[in-house]
Amino acid sequence: MRVPLDMKAGEQTIFDALIAAREKYGDKEILEDQDRKPLTYTGLIRAAFVLGRKIAAMTEPAERVGILLPSSMGVVVTYYGLHAHGRVPVMLNFTSGEANIKAAIKAAGVKKVLTAKRFITQAKLDDLVADLATVAEIVWLDDVRETIGLQDKLYGLMAGLMPKRFRVKTEPSSPGVVLFTSGSFGAPKGVVLSQWNLVANCRQVAQHIDLDPDWVMFNPLPTFHCFGLTGGVLLPILQGLKAFQYPSPLHAKQIVELLPQVNASVLFATDTFLNQYARVAAADDFATLKFVVAGAERVRDETHHLFNTRFHGLKLLEGYGATEAAPVVAVNHPDRNRPGTVGQMMPGLEWRIDPVEGIPEGGRLYLRGPNVMRGYLSADDPLSIDPLAGGWHDTGDIVDIDKDGYVSILGRVKRFAKIGGEMVSLTAVEGLASAVWPDARHAVVSIPDSRKGEKLVLVTDRKDADVARLAEWARSHGAPELAVPKKILRVVEVPVLGTGKTDYVRIQQMAEVDKAA
Repeated sequence: MRVPLDMKAGEQTIFDALIAAREKYGDKEILEDQDRKPLTYTGLIRAAFVLGRKIAAMTEPAERVGILLPSSMGVVVTYYGLHAHGRVPVMLNFTSGEANIKAAIKAAGVKKVLTAKRFITQAKLDDLVADLATVAEIVWLDDVRETIGLQDKLYGLMAGLMPKRFRVKTEPSSPGVVLFTSGSFGAPKGVVLSQWNLVANCRQVAQHIDLDPDWVMFNPLPTFHCFGLTGGVLLPILQGLKAFQYPSPLHAKQIVELLPQVNASVLFATDTFLNQYARVAAADDFATLKFVVAGAERVRDETHHLFNTRFHGLKLLEGYGATEAAPVVAVNHPDRNRPGTVGQMMPGLEWRIDPVEGIPEGGRLYLRGPNVMRGYLSADDPLSIDPLAGGWHDTGDIVDIDKDGYVSILGRVKRFAKIGGEMVSLTAVEGLASAVWPDARHAVVSIPDSRKGEKLVLVTDRKDADVARLAEWARSHGAPELAVPKKILRVVEVPVLGTGKTDYVRIQQMAEVDKAA
């Protein structure tokens, strides 16, 4: 099935879409961060040309260049600077650890990594950068900026007036970014999104939800996360909204204080972070917000409850995405919001649902459309891409779509356990634990069991969690006994990734180590 995408503007590259946005919305302030020195469209275009030319002088055309920066005006200028001169940004996840970052650098064929001394010092990443310097050249943008002279500024002035004459011509089908999947279920995979994938996804969201150019979009998510890059940077800038960048989603108190100060209209974040913001926010901290969008992980009932009871009238819209789909696949609408679902599919996106043996409801979701990636980076050759069979991306998610087109995520194929011959959704079991202890964070994994094939393990930060309480709730609510974990690991903190997603790789390791002990 598919809803048509409005294609009046035709396919565009990342930089040409930026130029077109300036023509459409006028030379307004479009980008700001906590330094509070906003840039207009022209300011962004000039800065991108000036910095980009410096980087182009030390790189080759179409070279993949690593970016290791937090959400800020600097990362946006750097991203557009690479595009202005025909280079390909590779966004590196600075929270994923030395081994994963080195693997990403190797997988993408990155020779140079762009970063900033202020960020590395504040984030205490000096040792990490020293390790990365053994596999790639570290380029300090602070030093690069110091070399910018009068000639560079004159060049930027002219390029700002006639950007199409100065930018390196690329194709909408050429790479727009290389990102790496979160690795919440295994090793991160390199995803190559074309420029058109990214621009198309921005258009899909804008066609689905009317965005007012007078709004301010507040982005605390990192740009190595596709939600942060597309939703927090490209979407607002290409649709005429000011994009406010904040360097860390972890600063709950600072973020909720900043929201009214910058007149934020839309807040993007994951459930983990939104739950934290709602807990520390006073009612008027969210007063300027039109709605809040949650993605990247399931929104817990407790988070919905927090928003419903503390911030009356503020809609929390749950969406669903995948890095491979640039990333927005479905999202609820302010006027058509169905909590418990992730909303309706994006315009222009084709989908099919294949049945999965042993799982009676829903099926495995496959996607094809203008926002779906070209393919994964080949493990054998950094410059090769393993194309998708027939253009279809296998999400690995089990979903159900109702007669009105609302999508419900039932779990991942990998997140089902076979216990006594029955398929049990680990996501549903987490929901059971959340119903019993809504204020705590829970994760469920399975480990081998000699009697029943697999055994469920609940990892929770609830200190007094016990099996008997879970079993009692299951009996009184008609939940199957198979869905009750027989083993509970109580932890101080349930591990999460830098994006806020549950880190199932570490949790699985914890469960297996505990079993072996």
